[in-house]
Amino acid sequence: MTTMSSADIGTAAEQWVMCPGCSAMLYGRRLSRNLKVCPECGYHHRLPADERVRQLFDPDSAEILDFPASTEDVLAFADTRPYLERLEQARRNTGLREGIVVAAGRIDDMPLIAAVMDFRFLGGSLGAAAGELITNAAETALEHRLPLLIVTASGGARMQEGPISLMQMAKTSQALARLDEARIMTIALITDPTYGGVAASFATLCDVIIAEPAARFGFAGRRVIEQTIGHELPEGFQTAEFLAERGIIDMIKPRQALRETLRRLLPGSPPVAVADLPQVQDVLIRDAAQLPGMDPWQSVQRARDLGRPTTLDYIERGFRDFEELHGDRIGGECRGMVGGIGKLANTTVVVVGHQRGHTASELTARNYGMPSPAGYRKAARLMRLAAKLGLPIVTFIDTPGAYPGAEAEEQGQAGAISQCIGMMTSLPVPIVTVIIGEGGSGGALALAVADEVLINEHGVYSVISPEGCASILWNDASMAPAAAAALKVDARNLLLLGVVDGVIGEPAGGSQADHQEAAQRVASVLHASLRRLAGLPPAELVSARRERFRSFGARRPGGRTS
Repeated sequence: MTTMSSADIGTAAEQWVMCPGCSAMLYGRRLSRNLKVCPECGYHHRLPADERVRQLFDPDSAEILDFPASTEDVLAFADTRPYLERLEQARRNTGLREGIVVAAGRIDDMPLIAAVMDFRFLGGSLGAAAGELITNAAETALEHRLPLLIVTASGGARMQEGPISLMQMAKTSQALARLDEARIMTIALITDPTYGGVAASFATLCDVIIAEPAARFGFAGRRVIEQTIGHELPEGFQTAEFLAERGIIDMIKPRQALRETLRRLLPGSPPVAVADLPQVQDVLIRDAAQLPGMDPWQSVQRARDLGRPTTLDYIERGFRDFEELHGDRIGGECRGMVGGIGKLANTTVVVVGHQRGHTASELTARNYGMPSPAGYRKAARLMRLAAKLGLPIVTFIDTPGAYPGAEAEEQGQAGAISQCIGMMTSLPVPIVTVIIGEGGSGGALALAVADEVLINEHGVYSVISPEGCASILWNDASMAPAAAAALKVDARNLLLLGVVDGVIGEPAGGSQADHQEAAQRVASVLHASLRRLAGLPPAELVSARRERFRSFGARRPGGRTS
């Protein structure tokens, strides 16, 4: 019986392999059928670049792009062996000229360009030739206007090429910046390990960052950090799971789910048959006279009902192929704010919304739908992505307000909210907002600077909670019902004031009585609104949106204000 390292697996599928994760003995063929993922512990064995291409692309669709990237020993470098000797041995061992394979192909018949790093080749280090291949892949994606997928596996910049390897960080970053300018989607798939110059350049510049489970990802390696700070780091430090909790990556996906995840994310998926949506005229009310009188305090109570559908409930029932994206990319992940890419009927959209939950544990985990600064920074990041890709934006409002804690203030809550508000006034894509429950103060407005603002029949929207208003002005929180009436927080009054553009009728008993029907009503209205807005040029969208908000409180002829 022969034990083998994961790098040797592909050479003898008939033999037995010891899993580095759990030390189980695995039959080679079984391991290969499982995409080189240990069926016992889930350990993801490293893959050669060519095998990764075969796993990800549709069968027989991949074409290897052979770019003329060459390596020179510019430093005449030698440690225990000359650099050129090490380089030649890496070529013999892997059959590759360099540690990156560039391919054009399809995933579920959607075309893309991929640059796949191979850790077997000098630890996937980033030298001049590797940087050239990444850049060639980006330039090919730019030329053909195709999405770019980069699969990373690297110890960092190649020391043997000194400052020339360092320059590859700038070179590849510049190549991705050109794709940003051209509004072409980029996706990074982080595999174990990804460190140094690769992590600090193109790997973290992509629109979406996916990681395989337990993949290590960071700038400085664990040993370097421990030597620098003089003590041991915690277990799991720099793993995908560690980074996901801190908002650095968008998601963790096991190898078996990667193709499906990429299919959902890639633009240009073929249309599918979708269920008929309710007629908009049957559920959307734009004339306040058609709405019955509502007790504002009763509306507040209904809006806060824990049985009402949440943002994720509306997404699950009204959208398809949704992939949630996480994190603000600078150290925070807020579960009180959710967002991602999905499809409304056959239109790809970016969806962002507050998320409360239904149970005590969910409410606690989601901070009662009160986002932290990281939540608003995540929302801003996703809306910028929508603008880059030319995707419409749907936002769902359901929050008592932004989280008011000391930590939130220390992290810049006001600035995070203002960033969202200011940015939304300039986004060149259609934006539709639905207030599905409670819309509280600036924490709600941060997602509601839209071309069309709609509200569910039993939703509310206010500058402050009735309880807060009562405490400040009456010095008596029990006066909240009177405050609600004075603030005119209910849907009918909001429509009369012009703060909302329409009211979506709810099923009998309210949205909480029938989540599916409520979601279908909202989806139908959203679909109609986006279809109407899609015909407007970006400059006209922005101009009309700015005029909409410019008009509130402006003095009109005859001395009136709107």
